[in-house]
Amino acid sequence: MPESIHTMSSKAAKEHNKHIIQPPSFTTKAIKNYFKTRITSLWVGKKEWSKYTWYEILNPFPPLLEMNLHQWNFFFMGAGYWTLDALDFFITTLNVTDISESLGKSKKDITWGITLVLMFRTLGAIIFGLIGDRYGRKWPFIVNLVLLCAIQIGTGFVKTYSQFLAVRAIFGICMGGVFGVSLAEAISDAPASARGILSGAFQSCYSLGFLISTVFQRAFEKTKHTWQNMFFFSAGLSFIFIVWRLFNPETDSYQRQKERFSKNANAKNSKWAEFKSSAGKALKSYWLIIIYLVIMMSGFNFSSHGSQDLYPTMLSAQYGYGPNRITVVNVCANLGAIAGGIAVSHLSNFIGRRTAIMCGNILAGAFIYPWAFKPMWITAFMMQFGIQGAWGVVPIHLSELSPPQFKAFVTGVAYQLGNLVSSASSTIEATIEESLHDYGRTMAIFVGAVVAFLFCTVLLGPENRHASLSVERDDEYSIFEVDDDEEDEENESKLDDKIDDITFEKPEVEHKA
Repeated sequence: MPESIHTMSSKAAKEHNKHIIQPPSFTTKAIKNYFKTRITSLWVGKKEWSKYTWYEILNPFPPLLEMNLHQWNFFFMGAGYWTLDALDFFITTLNVTDISESLGKSKKDITWGITLVLMFRTLGAIIFGLIGDRYGRKWPFIVNLVLLCAIQIGTGFVKTYSQFLAVRAIFGICMGGVFGVSLAEAISDAPASARGILSGAFQSCYSLGFLISTVFQRAFEKTKHTWQNMFFFSAGLSFIFIVWRLFNPETDSYQRQKERFSKNANAKNSKWAEFKSSAGKALKSYWLIIIYLVIMMSGFNFSSHGSQDLYPTMLSAQYGYGPNRITVVNVCANLGAIAGGIAVSHLSNFIGRRTAIMCGNILAGAFIYPWAFKPMWITAFMMQFGIQGAWGVVPIHLSELSPPQFKAFVTGVAYQLGNLVSSASSTIEATIEESLHDYGRTMAIFVGAVVAFLFCTVLLGPENRHASLSVERDDEYSIFEVDDDEEDEENESKLDDKIDDITFEKPEVEHKA
C-alpha cells in the first residue's frame, strides 16, 4: 500500500471506497433496495446541495482554470479527433440525394451506406479498444487516422453502388475505434472538478463536426463534384491530427496503468496471466453494468440518429427548403446541441448524471411537435439542445461506470454496440415514410418513442458520480481515524480532487516526445 495513503482522512477514504463497483447481488433485499433508490437517488440531498454556491452552479468556466497545458493539449487532441470522426460520418448524411443521383440508386439504398457504417463500428471498437488499453493509445490513434484518410479518399473515387457499400463498411470499422480512444485521451488526466464541462465539450464536438460539415457542404456546392470533394477535404484534415499525436507521449493516467500492469506481470512472470486476471476481475464486478451501458447507448444512438440523419432530407423533400435555408436550420440545430451539451453536462456535477440526462429528455420531448411540423431555426435549436444536452453527460457517465483499466474498450464497445442496435435508424425512418408519405409525422413518432425509452432506461440505471478515472479506483483503502478538526469545510468541498491526488504515488511520467 502506498505510504501516501496514510495521510488520507477517514472522510476521504470513505468517499473513495463508496465508488468501488462491487459484483451484483441478486438477493430479494438487494433488488428491492436498488429499485427503491432509483427515485430517491435522483436528488443529491440537502447536505451536498448546501455545499454549492449559485456562482459554481451557473458558471461552468472556473474549473477550467485548474487545467494545465498538458491536460489542455490532450483534451483538444482527443476532442479534435472526435470532431473529425463526426465530420467524416455526416458527409454521407448531407449528400444522400447527390450520391443517389450519381450512382443511380434510390435514397433508401444510399441510407444503407449509413447503416453499414453503424453496424461495423462495433468491430473497430473491440479491436482498437483492446489494443489501446493493453499497449497504449498513441499508435492506435495514429494508425486509425491513417486508415480513415485512405478510405475517405477511396470513397471519393467510387463508381458503383457495390463499391460505395464496401468502402463504407471498411470506414465503419475504422470509425468504431475513435470514441473509446479519443475519450480516454481527452479527459483521463483532467481534474475531477472540470470533468463535467469537459464531458459536454467533448461530446459537443460531434455536433461541431456536423456543423463544420454543413458549412463546408454549402461551400463545396459551388464545385462540380460536391460530395466527392467533401470526402477528399475530410481526408486532408486527418493529416493534421496524425502529426499532432505523433509528437506527444501517452497520458499520465495510462503511464500509471502501464506501470501497475508491468509490476503485477513481473510478479506472476506472465503478462498474459496478468491481463486475464485483470479482465476476469473487471468482468466479475462490471458485467451487469456493461449490459446496461449497451442498452442505454442504444437509446442514445437512436435519439441522435433519429433526430439528425434524415432531417436535412425532410426539410428539402417535404417542406421545400432550399440549400441556404437548410444550412441555417442545421447550423442553429448544432449550435443548440453544443450549448446544450456543455450546459447540461456541467449541471450534472451538481444535480447528478441521471437527473441531468432525464431533464434533457423532457426538454426534447416538449419540442418534438414544433420541430417536426413547424421546422425553423429556433425549434431545431431547442430540440438539439435537449437531445445533445443529455448526450453531453454520456462521456463522463460512461467513464465513471466503466472499469478504469479497460475504459477505452468498455466505453467504445458500449457506445458502438448501441450504434449497432440503432444502425437501421435511417432505413427504418425511410421505410415508415414510404407508408406514411410524411417525414414530419414519421420522425415525430420515432423520436418520441425513443426519448420515452431512454428516459425510463436512465431512471432505472446506476450512477457513480465523481468516481476517480484512474486505475486505483477499485482499490479498497483502510479508513484511518483523524480528528474532525482536521477536516474543514473547504477541504470537504474539494474532496473529489484530493482523492485523485493522494490515493496513489505518481511515477515519473514523460511530457515530451
